[in-house]
Amino acid sequence: MNEKMASEPMASENALSLSRVKLRTGRDKTLFDVDELDVRRGEVLCLIGPNGAGKSSLLKVLALLERPSDGRLLFDSAPAWENGMVAKRRRIAIVFQDPLLYDTTVFENVAAGLKFRRVPRREIAGKVRMALEMLGVAHLEKQRARYLSGGEAQRVSLARALVLEPEVFLLDEPFAGLDPEATRRLLSDLRALLSKRKLTTVFVTHDRSEAVAIADRVAVMMEGRIRQVGPVQEVLARPTTPEIAAFVGVENVLPGKVVSKEERAVEVAGGKTVFASERPNASDVFVSIRPEDILVDEPGEKRKSSARNRFEGNVSSISPAGPHFRIEVDCGFPLVSFLTKRAVEDLDLAPGSRVQVLFKATAVHLIDR
Repeated sequence: MNEKMASEPMASENALSLSRVKLRTGRDKTLFDVDELDVRRGEVLCLIGPNGAGKSSLLKVLALLERPSDGRLLFDSAPAWENGMVAKRRRIAIVFQDPLLYDTTVFENVAAGLKFRRVPRREIAGKVRMALEMLGVAHLEKQRARYLSGGEAQRVSLARALVLEPEVFLLDEPFAGLDPEATRRLLSDLRALLSKRKLTTVFVTHDRSEAVAIADRVAVMMEGRIRQVGPVQEVLARPTTPEIAAFVGVENVLPGKVVSKEERAVEVAGGKTVFASERPNASDVFVSIRPEDILVDEPGEKRKSSARNRFEGNVSSISPAGPHFRIEVDCGFPLVSFLTKRAVEDLDLAPGSRVQVLFKATAVHLIDR
């Protein structure tokens, strides 16, 4: 290996890194207090959490629009607020919930940032048209912004940010005002675009379905703190607290007591025993099971299944839940499952129906109490 190459420092895998970063208001109210958070190069990190958790405030700090009260923010391994902060800010693009377009044509809106940066006029047209084509709105380039639909306006806003070729792309609830179909289409297109360009992205949302659709990793933020960070499916299946479990859609969170660590057996309400595949760390735990991992069947049915957990009970309630139905069953302890309309009809379910519920030990996650 070339001696010069060997002596060169390796670039950090993180585009952004926060350490003990706090943001306070003038009245000394803490908006957020983040011990540690890394944004890896080329990943889509979704910052999820309930409204008021501090997500948007944190995004403004990442965009270098707000200076933190304490702590350290590194951008490309260098302190963000030192030596050329303005130049660093120009390497970041941010899109907000409201498109905030100028009352001019789509083309002029997307070209505005390039003109501000004094990009040669001969280059602007090609860059703008390429950005509009990427977002599927090239046919609207002569349309005035005031006549765009919500979905079209947000696509133009995304094009206006991406035409600047940022190294870091930040999005703050960009689909909050859109209808479900416009959101679905735009999410799909944006995910493909970000994946193709390997663009480092932080996406803020309180909607976990958006995170599932677009993120590589998620960071769960509650009450101004980062509570859990990990790959999307890991956080959905293995939440670290009951509050996170509830937020990510785990409707079955049951207090229990470990009766056998070797058997991974936990006693829940009604003296019933639930078996897990993971070894418990504590004696008192919460049993966490996602509703989609619970099968509902006719009572006494000896279905071929590797499910170690089988209980009988009565249906307490049935209610619509999007394309599915939410079924709550009283097994001596409550369990919630999601079923299709056809499954509900085939089983002839109604409140009071006797049923059997089954779920695998691998579907059970234990949270220390």
